Amino acid sequence: MAKAGENHEREMSDEERAAEEFRRRRRGRSIALAIALAALVALFYAVTIAKMGPGILDRPL
Repeated sequence: MAKAGENHEREMSDEERAAEEFRRRRRGRSIALAIALAALVALFYAVTIAKMGPGILDRPL
């Protein structure tokens, strides 16, 4: 039998609900920013390789 104050499935207060919503939105923005940054890095890499041309590996060492 659970004692008073040991209810693990208690209702969240408005502040806790707002904090949880804030964390969820912040995580979504962080993931979107990470994806955008990775896409930009991939684009810069592809453009750099394209500008060097296909003969970049045939140069004398």
